[in-house]
Amino acid sequence: MAVMSVMPSVDQVNLIESRAAFDCIRDEWNELVSRTTDQFFCRHEFLSTWLDHFAADSRLFTLILRDPRGRLTAALPMLRTWSSLRGLPIRQLRSAANMHSGRYDLIADDPARAGPVMFRHMAESRGWDALVLTDVPRGGRADWLLEAASKSGYPTGRWIATHSPYIRLPDSWSEMTGRLSRRFRANLRRRSRGLESRGRVVFRRVEDAPELVAAGMQLELAGWKGRAGTAMAQDKTTMNFYIALARQLARHHCLVFWTLHLDDQLLAFQYGVEHQGCYALLKPVYNEDFSSYSPGQLLMAEVLRDAIGRGLTCFDFLGDNMPWKQDWHPRLQAQEWLFVFRNNLYGRLLHAAKFRVRRPVPHSERLS
Repeated sequence: MAVMSVMPSVDQVNLIESRAAFDCIRDEWNELVSRTTDQFFCRHEFLSTWLDHFAADSRLFTLILRDPRGRLTAALPMLRTWSSLRGLPIRQLRSAANMHSGRYDLIADDPARAGPVMFRHMAESRGWDALVLTDVPRGGRADWLLEAASKSGYPTGRWIATHSPYIRLPDSWSEMTGRLSRRFRANLRRRSRGLESRGRVVFRRVEDAPELVAAGMQLELAGWKGRAGTAMAQDKTTMNFYIALARQLARHHCLVFWTLHLDDQLLAFQYGVEHQGCYALLKPVYNEDFSSYSPGQLLMAEVLRDAIGRGLTCFDFLGDNMPWKQDWHPRLQAQEWLFVFRNNLYGRLLHAAKFRVRRPVPHSERLS
């Protein structure tokens, strides 16, 4: 008698705990990203590079959702990690992301459907005290996970980590400059003339040449970050991540380097990614010996002028809204950390320690 296979009638949640299993769904993953968030930071190649350098020894806890026909419809890349809060040990399910990840979110065709299904699976899983999702854009898809947890009685919370600036690019450079203050426009003109009086000023845009990342690292090392010990080149993991990422971006033809030279001297450098009409600024650096000419801002002006001329629609500064970014009058996108704690006595204790106790938390005890 023939045995007929029965197609599942409900969505199926699967847990991925190995890199081999994660790598096997690369094409499906990227198809999902392309029809949902469409951000490079969510793509499989970015996450793979990040995992290789920042989580090589961590345990994956990545949830994927398939519809009854087996099609991948949602994904949530996470890790199992340990942390502490006020001396209390915490087993975390944490987003596979850090300060170098741009932003993070649930990747889903229908987050209102995927969020509750995925959370039910997490609730049934043992071995965690807190779910921590970092740098989720306010109103992002991961909110559906938080809402499902709250409705199920789990202690939840959120706080704003940063206000990330970005520019919706206009149709013309004149429209862009019209948004800027008179003082800032005048400063740009004056500093540009001052620099030109010292020699030949050259702007260069170079695509898919990953070897140029070394120039940016050396320029950063020579500045205040080098003196503070926080330059990319001073941390082997961070340095290797950005080198490997440049190679990965070049393979997908979305790596961009911008430079500003005075004669043969490098004054400013940008390491960017251009994807689906948006330029995201990964690393800006400038030569501090020429700070009176604002070389970083002069390069920014040229990058924005070029982006508008080529029809790009968005410039994403990434990170927090620093004073030099404010000069360009960007819009701000709040990015939040979302927390869910176990619905038990220990989980409620952790929630109270995080959100109700007002005593400042030492850095070593922060749930981060």
